[in-house]
Amino acid sequence: MAGTDEDTVAAADDALYVLTAALLTPAKFPSVLGDDYPEACAALGLAPLADGYGLVIGQDGSGARWTVVVDDVSLVAVAIASWDCGMEYDLSPDERAVVAALPGWPLAVAVAAPGVPAPHDPDPEAGDGPLLTPPDTSTWGSAQRRLGADEIALQWAMWREQIDDAAFPSPSGGPSGGDRAVVDRETTDGGSTDGETAADPTGDGNASAPGASARDASKDTTTATGAAGAGGSAAGHPTAGGEARKGAPKGHSGVRRVLAEARAYLDSPPPLGRVRSSFASGNARTLRADGPGWSLVARTDDIAFVLLDDEPGEVLPVGRGPELPGLLEALDKMAVRPS
Repeated sequence: MAGTDEDTVAAADDALYVLTAALLTPAKFPSVLGDDYPEACAALGLAPLADGYGLVIGQDGSGARWTVVVDDVSLVAVAIASWDCGMEYDLSPDERAVVAALPGWPLAVAVAAPGVPAPHDPDPEAGDGPLLTPPDTSTWGSAQRRLGADEIALQWAMWREQIDDAAFPSPSGGPSGGDRAVVDRETTDGGSTDGETAADPTGDGNASAPGASARDASKDTTTATGAAGAGGSAAGHPTAGGEARKGAPKGHSGVRRVLAEARAYLDSPPPLGRVRSSFASGNARTLRADGPGWSLVARTDDIAFVLLDDEPGEVLPVGRGPELPGLLEALDKMAVRPS
């Protein structure tokens, strides 16, 4: 509940106390659910409509977890923007906008409605689909990799300042990794710098409603925040997993594969949402690309970072070199952008 009794929507024959909301659109979706927009929709049993959806996440009067899917994307976007500014907003979609009432939560949430029982799963048969549960991020895998990429995009300046450009090979050596940064895996299973109070902890339009009370995340639910928050690691910083390793091998094979697959997107466009572009400082854009087993985060005027499923906890910087600028520019032209 957004701190007031009025912030409710009708769902499953009971009031829903709104805790948070997220956008599910081609340009902005919870990446923990998939590498692209159709995959994220499929995780919720939804058709990938061009206009997307809004996800309203909360509890009913008995404390049961529910996710209400609405087609009024603008309303949910306004609510998220208001919460980002610390403002109250009565997120109450019209019943005609409700597409489905799904039992459970697709994302981990660290807040709970005051005055109702602790969050628990409802009877799956009471909703419009199977019980939703957050992806398992207890061990490194695709979901954790994508969360790590989310966090790098959010904390770009912090990660970038850890990288010494002198560590990159000369331009004649082509783009490859410089220093290796290690993702703090203690934070990828739900921890964050401010997950219980941040308006948008994931950067995917998933904002907590003001006034919702936080519970002990170690005993209850956790935030959907990604890998290595501001207290996480970058090159040369100790982490829960050990010291960051220096000097990634020149011409890292995994990086070469990612760049080749990203370049192939220019000839054969990937599923919608695999390449996304968002605002950055100056005239630059923040570029996000994903593929089978990899994520790439870059700024169009700077370097890139690569995360791989088969390199647990590691972040591989990619120097500008002679090829990366052109690749990033081309990807940005084809990328989906927020409307």
